Amino acid sequence: MTADATSPHPISQLDPAALHEITESGSGPRLLDVRTPGEFRTAHIPGSYNVPLDTLREHRAELLRHLDEDVVLICRSGGRAAQAEQALAEAGLPNLRILDGGVLAWEAAGGRLNRGPARWDLERQVRLVAGGIVLLSGLAALLVPGLYLIGTAVGAGLTVAALTNTCAMGMLLSKLPYNRGPRPDLQSVISALRAHS
Repeated sequence: MTADATSPHPISQLDPAALHEITESGSGPRLLDVRTPGEFRTAHIPGSYNVPLDTLREHRAELLRHLDEDVVLICRSGGRAAQAEQALAEAGLPNLRILDGGVLAWEAAGGRLNRGPARWDLERQVRLVAGGIVLLSGLAALLVPGLYLIGTAVGAGLTVAALTNTCAMGMLLSKLPYNRGPRPDLQSVISALRAHS
């Protein structure tokens, strides 16, 4: 168990090997993948349900009625899963666990993934956009003094993102049609959760 700086209670981390062992037994926990629908379609752990973080936050009270205490939250590397854990814990669901290292760690440990069409993940998109803004503002500053401050602002934003384990640019990029894909509607998510009961 580790303590997250944004959470007043300890967060239970589950490593990929332990999750693999639990899921292979056939009576595994519910796996909630809180990434965007686009990320989920690209690759996800078999048997997981896609409940994007913004949907989970918005409908946590409704989802809570269909979840038991055996839930593992999954995202790319752990940051969004920690935010989902906090939202569900505040709504009254205790004993949540987070897949330590997310889908990246699962894949690195040899875990199986269901794969769809390849696409850039959000972190790579953030690096492209941030790097592009810094590069272009730096070059444009040769002609228009002061434009280098745009790059400085992006650098400051990335520093804040690292310190707070959040990313405003990533949240904005996740709203693009490329990343959103067909959003799972709440009723289909609830139906799938009921079927697992």
